[in-house]
Amino acid sequence: MRRYCVSLIVLVATLVIGIMYGISIYKFQVFPYRYSQMASNYFHHEEADLSYGPWSIGVYTGSTPFELTDPEGISNPVLTAQDVKDIDAKFVADPFMAIKDDRFYLFFEVLNRANNQGDIGYAESEDGKKWEYKNILIDEPFHLSYPHVFQWENNDYLILESNEDLSIRLYRAKVFPAEWEFVKSIFNGEHYVDPSIFRYNDTWWLFYTNPQNDALNLYYADELMGDWRPHPMNPIVKLNKHVSRPGGRVLVHEGRIYRFTQDTEPRYGIQVFAFEIEELSKNTYKEKIVSEKPVVTMSGEGWNAYGMHQVDLHFIKGKWMAAVDGKCAPSSSIPCKASSAKGSLVR
Repeated sequence: MRRYCVSLIVLVATLVIGIMYGISIYKFQVFPYRYSQMASNYFHHEEADLSYGPWSIGVYTGSTPFELTDPEGISNPVLTAQDVKDIDAKFVADPFMAIKDDRFYLFFEVLNRANNQGDIGYAESEDGKKWEYKNILIDEPFHLSYPHVFQWENNDYLILESNEDLSIRLYRAKVFPAEWEFVKSIFNGEHYVDPSIFRYNDTWWLFYTNPQNDALNLYYADELMGDWRPHPMNPIVKLNKHVSRPGGRVLVHEGRIYRFTQDTEPRYGIQVFAFEIEELSKNTYKEKIVSEKPVVTMSGEGWNAYGMHQVDLHFIKGKWMAAVDGKCAPSSSIPCKASSAKGSLVR
């Protein structure tokens, strides 16, 4: 009996220690996190390929932010992995656009085939139609994506998804667009996915989701580099994979606020919906869907046959232009060819 009790105590202690160590590996990325992550990437290689590539980047236009089409004057996709010359890229995705002095700039994730890690690259254009890839801008020891570019007080900034680092990292342009420096991590301690920042009513606001894509959280701060506080109604959206994950820049236009969200159910990156934020304060939040029709969705053929999951909208010379991304069918090769039926959107 005594031997049985001792064995039971040893078993329970081993189980508790194992659970605590497992939590430490996941949350704090202690040894052997990197090796377990590499093994996971290896054994799930085929599944990852089906879920996360090949993505490419296009440009859509429209008379409203919610009725965007693949225009005749632009040959989509405007950027694919084969345009990347400085590394061997599997795909390009998550585009954010900036316009300065009538010149167009795109910042986006480039997935490096060598280590299956996301880096940040950029491209330039004179007219927003034809783009020239330049080079990788930011390469860290962990995965980067979702390079949300914005301006504040005469400076250009980028915030990135760096959830492997348990942070949201802020970068500032030393020389726009080609030189960036790390400023600080404005968030630490969690897996923050697709952080989307915007300013409204003299306050900074930031959405992010979790790795499960089923909860949307909102934080706010008086200063960009100040203290960020959780909204008391968090999670703003919960247990809903259709509308929890941010899908591009939050649009503040003519006093109204719209957030864009990607549909990740039944699979990742199907389409993007728009929600109007009707009420936003440090204590309240209320939103409504703009339309049951998605802003962008898979076309059924060509470069965006199998999904679309990002919209970055800009109002330029009386019309809307959006940087978007699309995914070929899993059997397609890179580069994905343009669709023969431009402007078609199907559910």
